[in-house]
Amino acid sequence: MSSLPQNRPRKRFSQNFLVDRHYIERIVAAIGPARGDRLVEIGPGRGALTRPLLERVAHMTVIEIDRDLAADLRTAHPPERLTVIVADALTVDLGAIHAGASDLRIVGNLPYHISSPLLFHCARYIAHVADLHFMLQAEVVDRMAAAPDTPEYGRLSVTLQSAFAVEKLFRVPAGAFQPVPAVESAVVRLTPLGAARPYIRDQRVFEAIVAAGFGQRRKTLRNALQKHIGADALLRLGVDPGVRAETLPVAAFAAIANAVALAQGAFAES
Repeated sequence: MSSLPQNRPRKRFSQNFLVDRHYIERIVAAIGPARGDRLVEIGPGRGALTRPLLERVAHMTVIEIDRDLAADLRTAHPPERLTVIVADALTVDLGAIHAGASDLRIVGNLPYHISSPLLFHCARYIAHVADLHFMLQAEVVDRMAAAPDTPEYGRLSVTLQSAFAVEKLFRVPAGAFQPVPAVESAVVRLTPLGAARPYIRDQRVFEAIVAAGFGQRRKTLRNALQKHIGADALLRLGVDPGVRAETLPVAAFAAIANAVALAQGAFAES
């Protein structure tokens, strides 16, 4: 398999290509691909991760928005080894890949400017996912893995931790990329919680409660959630309406959302 041409990074796609072989090898080792794995890579770019992953698996699917890079990938790798989807990953039905398989292993160096929307997009397909390994801005990974009552804990933390075990693996310095970004990165692993996942009666209600709770962080729950649930109802759930959202564990958000969904007559399991 030949190497890809060194296309210039395009600012509109927030392209920062990983070039440091040491960190490429560390990421591949963290993923630990097996021959029969159903790997899906978001944003393969020049193929820095694609090439070593293809050495370990029989076939991969990649999603690349840059048509020139996608064409280079198709030239470098035969179609029986690599399926290239030319699209914005936010528009791709991940559940349709591999005919609705439930064991997709999704990896990627996510563009920083759309990392949160991409994470939420992937979370919608949790029934099709075995695990996810992403490289993101270190600050975003800190928020993903944050514990309650810390400055980093927020909407992203609660939403992802309600569905996944989030494990921060290691940092990647800015110098490992070309061009060099202004921030450091980190690699994170997300594994579906399965039977340990908290029961959520209606995912849309849950997301609305979490968004309202963290919409204005300095507000107490009494004020932040007043359009959804009253202080007395919070007390009946064992939740102090005088505290802020950042102090609540994921299970408490699930309990509040379930109470709200029940009162609304909503029932649409995630």
